[in-house]
Amino acid sequence: MLTTLIVFAAVGIAAGLIAGLFGLGGGVVMVPAMIYTFGVLVFPQEVTVHLAVGTSLACIVVTATVASWTHWQKKAVDPALLKPLVPGVIVGAWLGGVLAAQLEGHALKLAFAVFLIFVAITMLRTVPAEGASLTGRLKLGLSAVVIGGFSSLFGVGGGSMTVPYLRFYGVMMSRAVATSAALGLPIALSGAISYMVQGWGRSELPQWSLGYVYLPAFLGLVICSAPASRLGAKLAHRLPAERLQKAFAVVLLLVAAQLLVSGMMSAT
Repeated sequence: MLTTLIVFAAVGIAAGLIAGLFGLGGGVVMVPAMIYTFGVLVFPQEVTVHLAVGTSLACIVVTATVASWTHWQKKAVDPALLKPLVPGVIVGAWLGGVLAAQLEGHALKLAFAVFLIFVAITMLRTVPAEGASLTGRLKLGLSAVVIGGFSSLFGVGGGSMTVPYLRFYGVMMSRAVATSAALGLPIALSGAISYMVQGWGRSELPQWSLGYVYLPAFLGLVICSAPASRLGAKLAHRLPAERLQKAFAVVLLLVAAQLLVSGMMSAT
C-alpha cells in the first residue's frame, strides 16, 4: 500500500504541473497511469478503465480549483467566455459519465487516443490573430455540451478541447489556458458525481471505492497534484505562447501513442 501511494504521489506531481501549464486538468497523465497501476493491483479488468477515469475526474476537482484560482489572481480568466460555457459543460459531463458506463474499457482507450491525435494536429496548425470573433450563446452552449461530454468520457478536465477551440477563434494561449482551467472545475465535479452514481453498488469494484472513484488513488494523487498545479499555472505565464502551444501538442501525441498500443492489446 505504501508503494502504491508513492506511485500515485509521483503521478500527482506530473499531473498537477500539466494541469496548470496546459489547462488539461492532468487527466491525460492520471488516467493511463491509473489503468496501468490498477492492472498491477489485479483489479477486475471490466472496471479498471472506468475506475481510472472516475478517479481522475475526482482529482481534477482539486487541481482545477487550485490552477483556476492562480490564473484568476493573474486576471487571465475571461469571464465573458466562461459564463456561457459553464451550464453546457455541466450537462455534457454528466451525460459523458452515463455513456462511459455503457462502453468497454478498450473501446474508451482507442477512442481517446484518436481524439488526442486530432486535437494535437489542431494545435500544431497556425491560428488566427488574437481578436477573432467568438460570439453567439447558442454556439457556445452547444460547444460546451460537446466539450463536457468528451471530457467526462475520457477523464480529462476539458483543456484538450477547450484550448484548441478558443485558439481557433484567436484567443491568446495564456488566456485560453486560464479559461480552460477554470472550466475544468464544473466539468470534473459533474463528471465525478456521474461516475460515482453509475458505478454505485457494482460488486466488481475494490474496497474503498465510491462508485467509479477509488479513494486511495484519489488521496495519493491530490496531495501532490494540487501544489504542483499552482506551480504549473505560474509557469504558463512565463513561457512564450508559441512554444507553449507546441509543447501542448507534443504531450498529447505521446499520450495518444501510449493509449493506442494499450487499447489494441486489450482488444486482442
